[in-house]
Amino acid sequence: MDKELIINSSPTEVEIALLEDNKLVEIHRQKTNSNFTVGDIFLGTVKKLMPGLNAAFVDIGHRKDAFLHYTDLGPQLKSLLKFTKLSMEGKLNTHRLENFDLEKDILKSGKIEQVLDKKTPVLIQVLKEPISTKGPRLSCELTIPGRYLVLTPFQKGISISKKLSSPEERKRLQLLIESIKPKKFGIIVRTAAEGKKVADLHEEMRNLENKWNKIHTELKTCQPPAKLLSEIDKTTSILRDILNDSFNKVVVNDPELYKGVKSYLKSVAPSKVKILSQHNGKKPIFEAYGVTRQIKASFGKTSTMSSGAYIVLEHTEAMHVIDVNSGPKMQRKNQEDASIAVNLESAKEIARQLRLRDIGGIILIDFIDMRKAPNRQLLFNSMKEYMKNDRAQHTILPLSKFGLMQITRQRARPEVKINTSETCPSCKGSGKVNPTVLITDDIERDLRFILNSRPKSKLKLVVHPYVEAYLKKGFMNVQKNWFFKHSKWIKISSNMDFHLNEFKFFDSNDDEIRLN
Repeated sequence: MDKELIINSSPTEVEIALLEDNKLVEIHRQKTNSNFTVGDIFLGTVKKLMPGLNAAFVDIGHRKDAFLHYTDLGPQLKSLLKFTKLSMEGKLNTHRLENFDLEKDILKSGKIEQVLDKKTPVLIQVLKEPISTKGPRLSCELTIPGRYLVLTPFQKGISISKKLSSPEERKRLQLLIESIKPKKFGIIVRTAAEGKKVADLHEEMRNLENKWNKIHTELKTCQPPAKLLSEIDKTTSILRDILNDSFNKVVVNDPELYKGVKSYLKSVAPSKVKILSQHNGKKPIFEAYGVTRQIKASFGKTSTMSSGAYIVLEHTEAMHVIDVNSGPKMQRKNQEDASIAVNLESAKEIARQLRLRDIGGIILIDFIDMRKAPNRQLLFNSMKEYMKNDRAQHTILPLSKFGLMQITRQRARPEVKINTSETCPSCKGSGKVNPTVLITDDIERDLRFILNSRPKSKLKLVVHPYVEAYLKKGFMNVQKNWFFKHSKWIKISSNMDFHLNEFKFFDSNDDEIRLN
């Protein structure tokens, strides 16, 4: 499978499109002035304890206090609070934990008021961004991620990704990590660590330790609320998490971002620098790589597939509901064969839509009814296969008696919503336009005004393709008549994005000549 990452940078945001076999599967947007993102580590202050919810609200500088549930405190909460307190008081001179006495783990079924007090400074990590009316969700189980490893302070175990299936490789990594792991730190070994040399893993371990040292250093001087460790920018965090041998292209349109990505690739995967390129074409990068067209086709209430079948996506407060429809083009006589064909095609599209829109929570899918149990099992297995590349944690249940499939999917950020409907540029939503036969009169009027005000300017007229064809039609066409009438050649070109009555004049520098 070919994977491409197309990155569009503008002054206000960075848009990242992930394409698999030229099909858009993920779209990420990050505002350049974003205050925080998932994975950032803060020093916050407990503002309010809520025994009824067994949770606390923590001030991390957001307009809404963040939510911290007891189950997200982690067993090592007391050790974390002790480390934070001693570091802030200047009584802890090193970030290392060899000589740090770990406290007893808290109870799994304990109460929030037993372990936290109001106004207590606490180290926390953002688990979920604000969604709808809810503030950020937090965790005290800190993780510092790298490309191959994840460092977890105050823990002792080594966990290896379940996607690493080879027993020999798992044993090799287990022994290797045990030999280089700092004391009283846990390590999670990621899938990307497969086959990596000890030098690569040791280098990353040192980098992760340096980040922990940065947190310790910041604690000595900062006052809550304060950000102590920021997640790397969206582009490099996506590269860190998904970059593998199947990637064959990373394209960036911004020179500064290009340098940053190149520097990152050199440090983590020098062999992949050659797949990075900078877009310098005249067309916008998303338009040049077909991303804009796919966004327009993929977002909205309805998504239609090549066979004519379509799915309808509805969002409610509690869940997302998806209805599968065969459409008018399904010609198969056998209803069961037609149903399984539509359902399998729809399942693949639904798996793509869940990633693309980053839909989380409960998802209920109403597939077309099938009578045969093997077909229902095939659909269930196929959905699991289609969603295996989804990085968000998810659970898929088999079809119920009513032919419904239930999916739960991790929700860390608000759903991606892109409004693809457009107000008619001709009528501005009124349903009426000026008489189209007068378009040439309007162009002629503006042309005379421009020639009178700037007679020496070279002019270019941009119109809809239909209008361009009309102006250039025949031997003695309108364009030539203008030349004889005004003694000046007016260059005419077309733009598919223009509506029928739209036209613009440009000067020799390609700057638009505005007349109002």
